Amino acid sequence: MAEEVRPEKCVVAVDGPSGSGKSTVSRRLATRLDGVYLDTGAMYRAVTWAVLQGGADLNDPDAIAKIALETELSIGTDPAAPHFAANGVNVDAPIRGAEVTQAVSAVAAVPAVRKHLVALQQAIIAGHPRIVVEGRDIASVVAPDATLKVYLTASSAARAQRRSAEDAADVSATEADLARRDKLDSSRATDPLRQASDAIEVDTTGIGIDEVVTYLWNLLNSKVSK
Repeated sequence: MAEEVRPEKCVVAVDGPSGSGKSTVSRRLATRLDGVYLDTGAMYRAVTWAVLQGGADLNDPDAIAKIALETELSIGTDPAAPHFAANGVNVDAPIRGAEVTQAVSAVAAVPAVRKHLVALQQAIIAGHPRIVVEGRDIASVVAPDATLKVYLTASSAARAQRRSAEDAADVSATEADLARRDKLDSSRATDPLRQASDAIEVDTTGIGIDEVVTYLWNLLNSKVSK
């Protein structure tokens, strides 16, 4: 077995649709790497929460952008206990609720919002020597020079099962909502959900989390030990 290498500095970009295992895999990989973890999707959710609190029309990109730029985000990057606050309010629970989930794709599609949050994400990445970043446009937009780029995917049924188990929701309804969000996020004009040309695709259907993490760890080792 090759010797494990923990690089002094590395960025791991983990992209993929909801329910593909991004969060759990990314957090465990960050822990193994003795690095930090950034959930960029939660940043968009936190801004969406603020937009909803502000009563903005989801069809008004200028109103959405104004609130997004005025919202003060507090972002915890500890993989064991990531947390988010918006304007001093802990939003860990509400950003996972149905209201935010329904609205987040509309907010995330606003170019000014994406530009603002991508700049914040890049600043966070620059401030940490070892970081695992998960999202939908990390390898292609946020961190195009990442040490390792992976795209996690899974069958629609597997993704729905995982997400409905997390949310205690109906599987069929969850699968329909995932399909709705995938279509919106992959068809938006700015930074759509897509696999970067140099990202390694990993299908997590029927594969345990530990196995996926070990596979990614070995991929990272092969890159940093060259």
